[in-house]
Amino acid sequence: MSNGSVPNHWDDWVTVAVLVRPRGVRGEITAISQSSHPERFAQLKTVRLFGSGREYQVERVWDHLGTLVFKFAGVDSMNDAELLRNAEVRIPPGERVALDEGEFFQSDLIGCEVRDQASKRVIGRVTGWEEYGGPSLLQIDNGRLLIPFVKTICVDIRPADRVIETVLPDGLEEAMLPPGKA
Repeated sequence: MSNGSVPNHWDDWVTVAVLVRPRGVRGEITAISQSSHPERFAQLKTVRLFGSGREYQVERVWDHLGTLVFKFAGVDSMNDAELLRNAEVRIPPGERVALDEGEFFQSDLIGCEVRDQASKRVIGRVTGWEEYGGPSLLQIDNGRLLIPFVKTICVDIRPADRVIETVLPDGLEEAMLPPGKA
């Protein structure tokens, strides 16, 4: 483990799980996966936990009845694990899993300019995501507008060019404004 402060370049590390609560008395801690690729956890060796930014060696990660469980080197008691509650487990961008065609990392879409495909009118920039159990919603300009992230609406997605072209159904812009923004 290191004990230094968190340099700015670690801000682009990717969250793969969020630690929840201690499990048992041996320093194990449960987590919520933030990855759609559960096989990735078996490969983890070294991670950083944010907020502290401290580096931890992963001894083991496993699924216990549908719950992800981490065991870190040097975290050997329930009290040690309690100190990690709510920390984000992050990896460097270069260790992300390979995506299938048409899949995107949310972090790569943040900052993309959203345009109407036909008119090229700029609608805004992606500033975040909202999840409610259905399709994810692109948060545009800090929530000024919410756009469903589905193929029929977000028709041309080019993260390398920082552009998402959309075909918005009539009335969608007005209907997807958050309450109080109309």
